[in-house]
Amino acid sequence: MTTPAEPVLDQLGGQIFEQLDAATHDRSSGLHTPVLGTADGDLRIMVLRHVDPDRRCLRFHTDIRSPKVSQIERERSVGLLFYDRKAKLQLRCRGVARIEQEGAKAEEGWRGSDNFARRCYLAPQPPSSIADAPTSNLPPDVEGRRPDDARVEEGRRNFAVLLVRLDEIDWFHLDQNGHRRARLRWNEDGQVESCWIAP
Repeated sequence: MTTPAEPVLDQLGGQIFEQLDAATHDRSSGLHTPVLGTADGDLRIMVLRHVDPDRRCLRFHTDIRSPKVSQIERERSVGLLFYDRKAKLQLRCRGVARIEQEGAKAEEGWRGSDNFARRCYLAPQPPSSIADAPTSNLPPDVEGRRPDDARVEEGRRNFAVLLVRLDEIDWFHLDQNGHRRARLRWNEDGQVESCWIAP
């Protein structure tokens, strides 16, 4: 039985962003749907849509009416937890979030989504609204159907991107022969400070 090669600390950041970028295209990846935590302690699963390694920026999509939007506008610090069971990899991340409803990134997010995803922004009620009965919160004409471009365009007014610039990553690789753990932190100049830490 061969022992896997030890990770190289100064290559770890690049490898992490490669894995995150790959997860945006692979729905079966455990890294595709992290848990996002806001400063009020609320947690939710989000879909990772885009990764910009040079800016350490992750992109998610959200309804501008969602309670997390106002929370992030009050306090921009967020946490992200990724776990890939197959790769035996956990990433605990801290960063700074911002919401953009207009501009190139928002437009890229909207245009890059298919109509099944975009129909969610046609929801008549804001997310987390009280309902009288179980509901998809979709208009009847799009529930269970793929609407055409003209119909989903009405939802653009409710669409926004949530952008998170990562400032710290706690990398944890689980291994029955001995776990490995490292921390990467970026300073104000964008320089990374990395170290091994005890699992």
